Amino acid sequence: MTGRELELNSPQENVRLRHTKQTEALQKMFLQLPKADQKLFTHGSYFLGINGGFCGLIANSFFRRILNVTEARIASSLPMAVLPFLTTAAIYHGAVTLPLISGDLTCATCATVRGGLIGSVIGGLYPIFLAIPINAGLAARYSSAPLPGKENMLRFWIKVSQPVFKKMSFAVLLQAAFGIYLSSRQYGILMKMLELPEASSNPEALKD
Repeated sequence: MTGRELELNSPQENVRLRHTKQTEALQKMFLQLPKADQKLFTHGSYFLGINGGFCGLIANSFFRRILNVTEARIASSLPMAVLPFLTTAAIYHGAVTLPLISGDLTCATCATVRGGLIGSVIGGLYPIFLAIPINAGLAARYSSAPLPGKENMLRFWIKVSQPVFKKMSFAVLLQAAFGIYLSSRQYGILMKMLELPEASSNPEALKD
């Protein structure tokens, strides 16, 4: 027996082959689902990302008003919409959607917790924190508001950010709720996939 044959028969190689077969079986069953379920599973992360983009625009608007920034409206709004959208959609897709469709995430509680955390932290809080340096740079560039020295900078931004976080608290909770709803729906679609005839006829392909 050659070294190559030994490598193919190794436990690590067997686990990888089983995982590949499991993923292929799930993908075949996914194609048997109704189009509405397929679209929700495939494009659900984009909806969460869009909400994250709206949170970014709202947070940006609040900071602009507080700091009296009237210039560069498009220059500040574009990254505040695009970056939260891309980040939220990508992280949710990588942490929830892909593990579900590949069979790596089979726990309902784990899926909903991930969805809620990504929705609240990445889709809600991240846009607020992102708006701080963007608007700080604009305020300094256009001298729209008096900025303190380095020794008082942290206290200043805490004071400025408190009303924004307070106003955005409902949006953060809404993002968390939507993340939980989306992940629970996608988990439900996974359970529907496992009830298809192909799943019951080939149970070995779906074992961990």
